[in-house]
Amino acid sequence: MDVFSDPANVDVYVTGFLWILKLTIAGTVGALVLGVVLAAMRVSPVPVLRWFGAAWVNIFRNTPLTLIIFFCYFGLFSTLGFSASDDIDRNNYWLGVIGLSVYTAAFVCEAIRSGINTVPAGQAEAARAIGMSFFQTLTMIILPQAGRAVIAPLGSIFIALAKNSTIVGTIGLAESSNAMKDLINANGDQVISIFLAFAGTFAIVLIPTGYGFGWLARRLAVKR
Repeated sequence: MDVFSDPANVDVYVTGFLWILKLTIAGTVGALVLGVVLAAMRVSPVPVLRWFGAAWVNIFRNTPLTLIIFFCYFGLFSTLGFSASDDIDRNNYWLGVIGLSVYTAAFVCEAIRSGINTVPAGQAEAARAIGMSFFQTLTMIILPQAGRAVIAPLGSIFIALAKNSTIVGTIGLAESSNAMKDLINANGDQVISIFLAFAGTFAIVLIPTGYGFGWLARRLAVKR
């Protein structure tokens, strides 16, 4: 009997990927916002901000994501009492979003900073010459061009985030990796078909997404 002929198993499968989708969307938004702020700090004329941005990137980029997720659960939730919801699944979801966001933001920051470096320095100098502030120069001239230059790298980062979302299952969220484990435990004779179903779903979604980011990068590339 096919494991996915049982509606209950289909529900487990769908629920797992819905959690992955929610983690990916929220984590992407959080990482993008935080990453842009960190990139601005890294190119800021204020030494303290540059130091903070560099420290954040070096710490989180070199810390395993699993440890960060564990800290969010055992540190923020269990020890410090931080709770985002009374519902355990939703609380674990938000803890996972925090962990994914702070971790991925370090990579987003470096991608955006590399894009900033592609913008000719003369443009920033011209902006300062006509009286624009650092913030105005960054938001109105530098970041719009830098963003178009790093669409492909950001796409790779966010695809990695989607796959990394499965690590949130280590703190009990019933996302796809936990769903796959539960189905394998209940249907030990169909391990291969279950694995192919879950792996195939990731491939079907993420491979076209990668090509889509590549097409968008070529379409919006800044002509120099």
